[in-house]
Formats: sequence, C-alpha cells, structure tokens
Amino acid sequence: MTFQWQELLWLLLLLPALVLLYLWLLHKRKKTAVRFASVALVKQALGKGPGWRRHVPPLLLLLSLGTLLLAVARPMAVLKLPSNQETIILAMDVSGSMRAADVQPNRLVAAQEAAKTFVAALPRSVRIGVVSFAGTAAVVQAPTFSREDVVAAIDRFQLQRGTAIGSGIVLSLATLFPEDGIDLSQITGARAMPPSPGDKPKKVITPVEPGSYSSAAIILLTDGQRTTGPDPMEAAKMAAERGVRVYTVGIGTKNGEIIGFEGWSMRVRLDEETLKSIAAFTRANYFYAGTAEDLKQVYHGLSSRLVVETKETEVTSLFAAAGALLAFLAAALSVWWFGRVM
Repeated sequence: MTFQWQELLWLLLLLPALVLLYLWLLHKRKKTAVRFASVALVKQALGKGPGWRRHVPPLLLLLSLGTLLLAVARPMAVLKLPSNQETIILAMDVSGSMRAADVQPNRLVAAQEAAKTFVAALPRSVRIGVVSFAGTAAVVQAPTFSREDVVAAIDRFQLQRGTAIGSGIVLSLATLFPEDGIDLSQITGARAMPPSPGDKPKKVITPVEPGSYSSAAIILLTDGQRTTGPDPMEAAKMAAERGVRVYTVGIGTKNGEIIGFEGWSMRVRLDEETLKSIAAFTRANYFYAGTAEDLKQVYHGLSSRLVVETKETEVTSLFAAAGALLAFLAAALSVWWFGRVM
C-alpha cells in the first residue's frame, strides 16, 4: 500500500499521545477515589465496576481516529476490480496457412472454436467486433452486443493469401475510433482519393500513456509473419498513442515449415518477436498456442483478464467508512453499557 500524501502520516504520532493522556486520566481518577475516607464504603455504594468494558469504547475510538488519519493520507492499493472494458475487437488471421493441420482439426477451425467460447464468456455489457485480415483487412462484424451476430461472423471466415498484420491492427483502430478519420485506403493499399471541400479535416491525435485507454482492447491472432500491408510496429504505435492495448496470440509453427494445399505451397514462420513487441509496446501481453487446447486456455485467460483487472486504486473511501463505523460502534457500546457517550 502507498499513500499519495505521505507527509500527513506524521499525524499518526497523535495516537501515542492520546494513549498517554488516557492513562493519565485513569491514574488521576484513581487518586481522586482514594481520597474518600473509606474505599470499601465507596465500592459497596458503587457496586461491581465496569471492569474491562470501560476500556473498549476508548480503544475503538482510538482505532477510528487512526483509520481516519490514514484516510487523510489518501491510501492506494493494488486491487482486482471489475474491468470497464466496453468494446473488444477480435482481429483474426485468415491467411491460407490457417488451413494447416498442426493444430487439430486445423488452425482456422481451432481459432474459430476458441474465439466463440471466448465470446460466450464475456459479459453482455461488452460490445464485440470482428476484423479478419490476410492480404487485406475487413470488418466482418461491427461492434455489437449480439453474440449471435459475432458467432455468425466468425463462422463466415474465408481464407485468402497474404498476411497483413498491420492492416488488422489499423482497421481495428479505425473501428474503435471512427471519428479519428483513419484513412482506410492506406490499409488496403488502394490509391487514396483527394480530399473534397466537404470532407472533415483529420482529427489531430494527442498521444496518451500507452495502455491507459481502458474502454477497449484488441486481441490479435495470427499464425505467420507479415508479407504485405503496413508495418505492424507502426500500427502498434498508432494503438499505443491512443492508449489501446493489443493482446497478441501466436498459433501454429514456431520454427517455420512448408505448408501446401490446392496445388501451391508456402513457407510459414510465426514471427513471435514482432508479436511480443506489439504487445509490449501497447502494454499488453503475448500468448503462444501450440495446440487447440492451448488456444482455449489462452482465450480463457484473456476473458478473465478483460473482465477483472488488477490496478492501483485509491481506497480513501474504504478507510473513511471503516473509521466512521468504528466511531459509531464506540458510541453505541458506551451508551449501551454506561448510559452515556464517552
């Protein structure tokens, strides 16, 4: 636990002084009682004393004061809290290599099944969008609360040639921030149209702290390395400037192998270094899934991470509430046992 106003912790030195004051008052009260001519007569008149109960309300009041002094210093604690993620974009590789069967039954089917399980596990308050990418990228499902529409979009994947990882990231950002005017022609490689007089000027982006945008996240899954499209690290920079985390998932062959189908072949190698760099640059995490079961576990971990997040949070209100409760308890016990507030 840390404190934003640490200098105010010096106020805790008041507590030992209050303890000494309380002990002095007890001693003074005892000396006053001894002045009576007959101590036995006084005890008989007063009956059985309060004993240990007389010290409980002052102790509770002391604890209350200490707790409130800690609250004044604005304590910070690392807690697991419900995430306020509002939108998740699944950016999934649909290049031809996803047909490889090293992940059973094949990479694409395993990715689809794991993604659908992941979608089902997310709270209904989270919108989900789906972007597919190969040689180009496409929004196959705009962010929606409908799980049925998301599942249908995942089932519609069509394999294509090429792997444009950067395009997948940039189009995901364009989906999250349509008001930013991200030029989609730069993603597809098409020739950009000259601006017309009625076009709105592009929004100037003020970079924020990477990973600080907590309302959305991108989950990028791929089994290869970039063969076309924008530089993935440039795309990661765009995400980092907007504070969006890009969680990356690598599936399939790490070392590379030749995969052939339908009369043509190609060498596939998972570019783990780039995926790790994308995740690190955007303050997210990289996951490797060598099997279908690994992929399911990755998505399960991601769902837990996105639903509940661990972060440093100010807990001043908790300390203030605890201090008030202790003060109320001290007063209540004092009235109950002695008929008056201390």
